[in-house]
Amino acid sequence: IAAGRVTFDRDESRHLVRVLRLRPGDTVVATDGAGRDYTVRVETIGELATGSVLGVAARDVESPLAITLAQSVPKGDKMELIVRAATELGAARVVPLLTERTIVTLEPGRWRERARRWQRVAKEAAKQCGRAVVPPVETPRPLADFLAADEPADLRLCLWEGAAGPEGRGGTPLARSLPIALPSGSRVHLLVGPEGGLSRQEVESARARGWVVVGAGPRILRTETAGPALIAILQSKLGDMT
Repeated sequence: IAAGRVTFDRDESRHLVRVLRLRPGDTVVATDGAGRDYTVRVETIGELATGSVLGVAARDVESPLAITLAQSVPKGDKMELIVRAATELGAARVVPLLTERTIVTLEPGRWRERARRWQRVAKEAAKQCGRAVVPPVETPRPLADFLAADEPADLRLCLWEGAAGPEGRGGTPLARSLPIALPSGSRVHLLVGPEGGLSRQEVESARARGWVVVGAGPRILRTETAGPALIAILQSKLGDMT
């Protein structure tokens, strides 16, 4: 976006032509991914479509909670499902993690490729659900590094199947872990393990750094279900899904 004109990248240009079937003179609403919508009149269609800005508006559809989903990387394409659902549910950020029981092993360069693919999934999900902000999806890093960074948060929840059950073994029931309310803009971090779950050592390491270890009821959730389910609960109890 420069001097009142917009240049669309190659992917969006193809979308304008092949999916939306727009022509010069048509208008479209575009977002910069940071909370602003632009009404654009399309002027040229080609490898890089261009248009002129007719109006700018800030769209306030973001959750009052800044939820970071710290998700252990699962196998297959499950991470894409998780990123898509987390984006639709209003997560502000996704941090893929490498944990003791992470099955997938790749070279650093391949992880960067995966992160770029997951970022594209977040972008498409944001467009589909009407968000003006695309949550960043980071390159996977070890859980120990993420915990050591000790990023500021108003609430840290570590989901662990060892805390499940009516007796709440090793953890606190989720309902008792949530405050009645949180101020707008509060940062919530949610940690979810891979298919085999987090190890007890990893859980205790998180607990030692102030994470509240919680269960999600008597049933053990699959890793691709757990994160989105907890985000939905957080949004319902403390966010904007009322």
